[in-house]
Amino acid sequence: MSETRANVTAFVGATGGAGTTRTAVEVGAALAADGRETAILDAAFATQGLADHVEGRIDPDLTALVVDDDRDLSTGLSELGFSDAVAGRVAVCPANAPFERLARAKRVEAARRFESLIATAAARFDHVLLDVPPIAANQAVAAVNAADRVAIVAPASERGTEAVQRCHERLVDVGTEASLVVSVRGDLETADVSVPETDVTAADSVPACFDGDDAFAGAVGRLAAAVTGGEIADPEAERDGLLESVGGLVGR
Repeated sequence: MSETRANVTAFVGATGGAGTTRTAVEVGAALAADGRETAILDAAFATQGLADHVEGRIDPDLTALVVDDDRDLSTGLSELGFSDAVAGRVAVCPANAPFERLARAKRVEAARRFESLIATAAARFDHVLLDVPPIAANQAVAAVNAADRVAIVAPASERGTEAVQRCHERLVDVGTEASLVVSVRGDLETADVSVPETDVTAADSVPACFDGDDAFAGAVGRLAAAVTGGEIADPEAERDGLLESVGGLVGR
């Protein structure tokens, strides 16, 4: 891990079901392919999609950590399994809780604790990725205000286009702004990076950027570069596969 503070990126859904969880996992995998250590923290308490990528029991989950000051972040982290060819790692802290604890985890004091957990992750990992729902709850506000970069994630549709503008406005309302716009499952005219659709959809088959087609792997590599401060490569450039090429995209 580098001596500098980790890059903290919040992937914010412009609308429900935008694909922030999948985007965060794929980008984390791309960074792991380049030897980076990445943490993914879950602010999407309602959908709890990050839990689908974890095998076995989740205890404690992220909501338990934010309502209990005595637990360290490490107790809630689970490693995603990659092949030996991947030099880095991805550790995730998903939300997986009953409604009663979800309600407590959305309180202001819990949001402050969430910010503290983000800072802890930033001190221990090369990169921190935040899975954030549309801005409508305290933990989502805490996530975007703690992030170094905010990436709006939107589906490539008319609904996605309209939602991006609303998300920009909401981010301004809470005192921050977007660094880039990411379209998924196709291309939006306003997107800085577009990730094409892939046939790989099952959680137990994700990430697909290692074995997927060149277009998908290339887009994930460009997105990894963008959220870590590297230059966005030409999408038409020839690619040799993610494991061989992502290091040339991601700025150190």
